[in-house]
Amino acid sequence: MTTAQIAAIDQTNMRDSAYQALHDAFTRGAFAPGDVLSLRSLAEQLGTSMTPVREAVRRLVAEGALIDTRSRKLLVPPFDPRRMSDLKSARLALESLLLEQALASIDASGIAKLKAILERPEDPAQHGPDLVQNYDFHFTLYRMSGSDVLLPIVEALWLQYGSYLNLIIYHKNVAHIEEHKYHGALLNALERNDLAAAQVALRRDIEQSFGVLKNDPDLASMAPRS
Repeated sequence: MTTAQIAAIDQTNMRDSAYQALHDAFTRGAFAPGDVLSLRSLAEQLGTSMTPVREAVRRLVAEGALIDTRSRKLLVPPFDPRRMSDLKSARLALESLLLEQALASIDASGIAKLKAILERPEDPAQHGPDLVQNYDFHFTLYRMSGSDVLLPIVEALWLQYGSYLNLIIYHKNVAHIEEHKYHGALLNALERNDLAAAQVALRRDIEQSFGVLKNDPDLASMAPRS
């Protein structure tokens, strides 16, 4: 189990701040499949009482990021190849739709925002891929779709995908990933208003991350037994 780093929250709005801090931690891969958490430890890291954390955890359980077990322990869903495959399929389908809608409204200002994200200097403290940069690039683009229906669904998928992202961050093969290869191709396609090329780049970007974990024999032992 890795030690998750969770930012302390804004005390002026503890309920929403606790949820957002935990949501961000899960989304960026702070927790691995099978990690066991407690309300007390989460509250200590957030610097707050357990009440707002308890409410935040209820939301995360409802969104599939956590399991509230019979023993009252909080469990990050265990590694499951079928679950991972379903997350990949759902992301490919829905993010492609968001991309199509975003392309219909993107302008020079939007292109400039995406370029600025990719040109940000690397964080020297970051282990492996720059996950904040990756998230900002994708969701800056997706928000340009203006979809109030698809965007929350994709955010929920990324929330559940976060534990698999944790495995990718620390995987032995992560060094072989060229982090912004497909981001650059996607941006170039957006500049040309080339939907087909943009969708190919997006698909390859999503498949690249899942491909790190595919057919890894060390992960097979983590899968739940039927």
